[in-house]
Amino acid sequence: MSYTALYRKFRPLRFDEIVGQEHITRTLRNQIIAGRVGHAYLFNGGRGTGKTSAAKVLARAVNCLNPQDGEPCNECEICKAALSGSLTDIVEMDAASNNSVEDVRSIREEVNFLPTLAKYRVYIIDEVHMLSPGAFNALLKTLEEPPAHVKFILATTEPQKLPATILSRCQRFDFKKISNENIVKRLEYIVKESNIEITEDALKLIAILSEGAMRDALSILERCLQDGDGKIDEDKIKDLAGIPKLTYIHAIVKAFLGYNVEDAIKAVDVVLNEGKDLNNLLWEIIKYVKDILVFKATGKLERYSESEITEIKQLADIVDKQRLLYIITDLSKLENDMKWSSQKSILFQVEIIKLCSDLIIPSEQGKLSNTSGKQRDKNQTQANEIPGSSDDGSYSASKNANNSGNNGAYNAINNGNNSVKAEKANFAQAISNFGEAKGWQNVLTNLKQNGKFLIYSNLLKAKAIELNDMIIGISFPDGINAFGKSILEKPENITELTRAISMEYGKDMKIKLIENLDSLPKKEEKNNNSISNMTNELGIPINVVE
Repeated sequence: MSYTALYRKFRPLRFDEIVGQEHITRTLRNQIIAGRVGHAYLFNGGRGTGKTSAAKVLARAVNCLNPQDGEPCNECEICKAALSGSLTDIVEMDAASNNSVEDVRSIREEVNFLPTLAKYRVYIIDEVHMLSPGAFNALLKTLEEPPAHVKFILATTEPQKLPATILSRCQRFDFKKISNENIVKRLEYIVKESNIEITEDALKLIAILSEGAMRDALSILERCLQDGDGKIDEDKIKDLAGIPKLTYIHAIVKAFLGYNVEDAIKAVDVVLNEGKDLNNLLWEIIKYVKDILVFKATGKLERYSESEITEIKQLADIVDKQRLLYIITDLSKLENDMKWSSQKSILFQVEIIKLCSDLIIPSEQGKLSNTSGKQRDKNQTQANEIPGSSDDGSYSASKNANNSGNNGAYNAINNGNNSVKAEKANFAQAISNFGEAKGWQNVLTNLKQNGKFLIYSNLLKAKAIELNDMIIGISFPDGINAFGKSILEKPENITELTRAISMEYGKDMKIKLIENLDSLPKKEEKNNNSISNMTNELGIPINVVE
């Protein structure tokens, strides 16, 4: 007895069985009921989202002798012949292997003949974007004015490769990725019908791994079945998919946050020695660090047990949000770099050592700072204990940062009550001398509405001072850390911020990032200074951006 794959065995036979595409199936059913079926359709969407299944159902529905509410009955002579593959009036063609002009010319010749048994001759052309330019040209006239007894259904994952002349002649339907919830519901039905023992967590993991493709979900489930070892659980799926267990991921991330290179290397070696995929490992680490950040921000997480939540809480308590963001950004860049490298393992190990020692951080003048991660975390803790300091772990820079012997590296920490109070007093004095910039909240709102969230989030606690009628100074009474400073100093972000301020003032403005308010000239000095020599008077703690 021949074996049938799950995705073929449980292929939808009706529109209402197609998962997650109700916006499409509803329209197609209404067209069939009203008798207004088009002559050419284009089904576009990712793999495994139901394009071919919908095309097969539509082909049967338009030819069914006893349609029911726009659905094929699957019981009449036409439907049974179509399901068995013996109906010659429904032609399925794979354009990936039949993409020549001759293949399309054979269709042009066939369309002139009436159907042998059904009402319509239906052509389903899968992966239509693979047709050659000559084949597209040969198809154009037939697609535009086909005989009344012919219907075309084109399916593709890359509609941008189709000529505009083809697109304009088709009714286009975009199939979206199937949600995890819908995939789980369909899997629950399939495992029930097939008497498969599987846990709820395992179904959820399959849905996540399938990335919105129902066919991929069934393929993963089928691999687990072939293992033949009793009930399917989350660990079995991870083993078969090459995904490391959560205990290993926790150990690696814990080593990152504890600056323990040796433990991190050991944990990674254990995972790789078990044959796990390096890309899967990296993806799991990024996801776990993201979950720690979410927990730190919201105090809630889904899909974790109580013991796992406790472990995540322990890690969240020893790290600040900025470092978590730094790790996620760095690992995401590594993921992209690894795609183009033949030495993936070397890149991965270097990144591990870098994150555990954390020697490289952005600096004021583009140099590299070598402050150790442990020392910065110690300074971070001290900064958090200062009344009025930032609740997200940001800290203010020392006035002596530029003289630290580190080429002006922005890594000194102001860790005393007096320094914070003095800086806030300086801000009050600066407002008294110069005046607060108008419309600063409007500038922040515009940045947020325009999707510039990274700039917006790093300016939430900044204050704007109107140094003169052409220059706005941006200060940070509560301080700004190295990560935030590196974001704001990017040329494209400086340009965006300058544009937003200029729009608010209705004229071209310039901005200055002020690190030390104490160096601003006093009121009597301001009156005697001209715009031309202000740059020299403001001193080195101010970055002049032209």
